Amino acid sequence: MKSRDIWFGVVAALLLAIFFSPFASQSPDGLERVAEDQKFLEKGEGRPAVSAPVPDYVVPGVKNESVATSLAGALGVVVVFAAGYGLASLLKKRG
Repeated sequence: MKSRDIWFGVVAALLLAIFFSPFASQSPDGLERVAEDQKFLEKGEGRPAVSAPVPDYVVPGVKNESVATSLAGALGVVVVFAAGYGLASLLKKRG
């Protein structure tokens, strides 16, 4: 695969994450919804064992929620790309 194609994909994913993440559903996900329906959501509340780097998909410290969500989406794209690229590089060296 050409380097140009990879960068095109990364830029496309970044643009999608930045522009469409603010429109994501505000409804709880499936597991959270079941916990609400079965009345045990509050049992899961408390201090987490590991704190999330981007809690609730909003970058902490950014006042505008749409911008904070867009930044969280962009950060997710960068992290997933870096992890995938790193793993591919390791596997390529072995093979």
